[in-house]
Amino acid sequence: CLPISWLSNLITRFLNAERSRQDLPRCDLSALSRAAQSGDVILLEGMSRVSDVIRWVTLSPWTHAALFIGPLNQLANPMLREAVQAHYDGPVDEPLLIESFLGRGTIVQPLRLYEGQHLRLARPRDLKAPDADRVVEYAISRLGAAYDVRQIFDLLRFLFPWFILPRRWRSSLFQLKTGKSTATVCSTMIAEAFGQVHFPILPLVLRQSDGSARFYRRNPKLCTPSDFDYSPYFDIIKYPLTGNFSGTRYDQIDWHSMTELTPQQQGLYVDQTFTASQHDIQQID
Repeated sequence: CLPISWLSNLITRFLNAERSRQDLPRCDLSALSRAAQSGDVILLEGMSRVSDVIRWVTLSPWTHAALFIGPLNQLANPMLREAVQAHYDGPVDEPLLIESFLGRGTIVQPLRLYEGQHLRLARPRDLKAPDADRVVEYAISRLGAAYDVRQIFDLLRFLFPWFILPRRWRSSLFQLKTGKSTATVCSTMIAEAFGQVHFPILPLVLRQSDGSARFYRRNPKLCTPSDFDYSPYFDIIKYPLTGNFSGTRYDQIDWHSMTELTPQQQGLYVDQTFTASQHDIQQID
């Protein structure tokens, strides 16, 4: 058992290793934090190897999902507050997320840790307050649950060409019976939470001859972070880095010269006076 545990930890560190982000932040975290509501889903564009695998599998930039539960002092149920405090020792007014991580299981941590990251908020449309409370309650009940260790090896196998692996080793990631019932991954836990109130994410909808529709709930183990982006039942809200001119129209933005930027940045941006040449337009055509 010890060699397996050692190998599992080694692979986990390898998959979770983060690359440095080359571009600038595209999200105003403070604005997102002020606007987020209990039950919202926060999507993250990760920069780790495991993120690369999820991005490749799902064809989406969104590689991680977390459930926003708000600050401790806004949890009305004292039992839920105690349950969170058993896993988090911090300010009671700190906006918190519940999320599942490879190698760490289901944990609670502050939203501020994602400062400088590319985030997007997915809000369940017309979710009733009592149902939002039940979604959060389920997520809190999963704190401490292990991550699906089998998927550590599944994800690792995605990094190798399929033809060099025996058929029995090929990944079972996102299959119906992957992993143990007590284990979870980030989007699976959140999908299960919304399943407690029968809120749809990406259900199967079959139209009947009489014009009615029949809904079939999707297996939550098949849910990926991108599903919250694609779902017509979630509103996608962006909080760009607008600084003090938040709410200003685009034609009132004070554009600055690219000469103020570093040489590396100057290759990515242009001056306000830039217009495409006729040659460039012809090339595009």
